[in-house]
Amino acid sequence: MRGREVTVHTADAALDGDLDLPPAAVGAVAFAHGSGSSRRSPRNRAVAAVLRDAGIATLLFDLLTPEEERVDQATAGLRFDIGLLTGRLTGAVDRLAEWEGTAGLPVGLFGASTGAAAALRCAAERPGRVAAVVSRGGRPDLAGEEALRRVRAPVLFVVGGADTRVLELNERALGELGGPGRIHVVPGAGHLFEEEGALEEAARAASAWFARAMGGRGE
Repeated sequence: MRGREVTVHTADAALDGDLDLPPAAVGAVAFAHGSGSSRRSPRNRAVAAVLRDAGIATLLFDLLTPEEERVDQATAGLRFDIGLLTGRLTGAVDRLAEWEGTAGLPVGLFGASTGAAAALRCAAERPGRVAAVVSRGGRPDLAGEEALRRVRAPVLFVVGGADTRVLELNERALGELGGPGRIHVVPGAGHLFEEEGALEEAARAASAWFARAMGGRGE
C-alpha cells in the first residue's frame, strides 16, 4: 500500500488530501464528505479502508480551505454551497486523471450527506470520467433535477431504514436519474449509520458497486 499527502489544485483553491494506492489498483474513488466534516471523517475513512481491500485507490480531501472552514464553522453556509463543492470535487477528478498511479484508472465518487449532491453534479459534469457514484445518507435533491437527469454513471443510494425523510428524497432522486441506479436500504440505520454493523454494510455495498463498475475484486 502506497499512501501520500497531496494537494488538490482546483480553479479557485489548493486543498489538502490523502491519496492511498493499493497494489495494482483497478480504479480510484474520490470522497466528498458531508456537512461540517473534513477528509478526516472517521466514517469515510472506514469506508475507504474497505474499498482499498477491493483494490481501489482512495482520495480523501478537504472540500474547503482552512479559512473557509473557519467561516463555515461560524455560519454553516459553505457546506450547503453545492456549486462550490461541485467545483472542488470536479477539480479532484481532473487531478486523478493526471497523477502518477491514478492516471488512466476509472474514477468513482463517494458522497455523504451534502457531499452526495456535489458527487452527482460532478458526475453530470464529467460523464466521460466518472464510472460510478455511491451516495451514503445523501441529499441528492440538492443536486437539482437538471443535474440528476444528466447523470449517466450508475448510482447507488445507500440509506438507513430509519432515516425516513432522506429515504424519501433518495427514492425521488432515483426516479429522476438519467442513468441506472439502485437504492440499498440498511435496516434500522439512522442518518449517521452509527448502529452496530450499519456502516460496515454500507461500506460492503459501496465496495461491490464500485468493483462492478471498475471490473475489480469484491463482487
